[in-house]
Amino acid sequence: MKYFFFSFTLLLILNQTFSQTSFASQIPISEKYDPNKVVDDVYGIRMYDKLIAVFENDTIRKNKKGYKEEGEIEDYYKNDKPIHKGLYVEGKLRAFKNFYPNSTVERSFKMIDLKKSEMTEYYPSGNVKSEIKYFESYTIKQLDYYENGKISYEEESSKTGDYLIKRNSFKEDGKPSITFELIDKKKKMYQHKEYYENGTVKEEGSMNYFSELGDFVKEGSWISYSVNGQITKKQNFHEGNEVD
Repeated sequence: MKYFFFSFTLLLILNQTFSQTSFASQIPISEKYDPNKVVDDVYGIRMYDKLIAVFENDTIRKNKKGYKEEGEIEDYYKNDKPIHKGLYVEGKLRAFKNFYPNSTVERSFKMIDLKKSEMTEYYPSGNVKSEIKYFESYTIKQLDYYENGKISYEEESSKTGDYLIKRNSFKEDGKPSITFELIDKKKKMYQHKEYYENGTVKEEGSMNYFSELGDFVKEGSWISYSVNGQITKKQNFHEGNEVD
């Protein structure tokens, strides 16, 4: 009985001591960031991406006590405006928003479920820059935009990221630059087209994935055109090599 009483008393003391520990004290005073050092003119604020839970890396955010961060965390610029607001679980991000120095959202990320997630990136003006959907750590759909709202690039893969469906790029006026789209799912055959500035086709033909090279190669008939649409060359290929 004495042993039980002693153990129970010790448990109460330990529990009280643990309960009185300030969890706020475990959250470190965040470094305040210089915008010129953390905001890239092209890629924006990328330093938090490595903490995203669905991405396959070992980077973990820890507090000053060495514990994995839990809950809502905010980081700030040197002017005390927020640069980051994130929801952390075991040191990894499940959802977050980053902010430009002018307080507009730079990017937002959220997990839909344990396998699906999505990211939206923005220009400092607030216009959408990129929309990305992920399956696990794979990008399965991406749309990039010029600041005028027109699509600059689009890429889409199968729902599990097993194969590419399309990969197209466009000029700022909306005209296509290069298109690459699946035309035969079974053979994994794609139609490739390259365009002149005026939007007419410059070259077109088929490509498929050549496993020995680990890349797409020309296959079958290819045709080149002049800027006014006249055929200038015809070629035939097999596994990337020109044949008669």
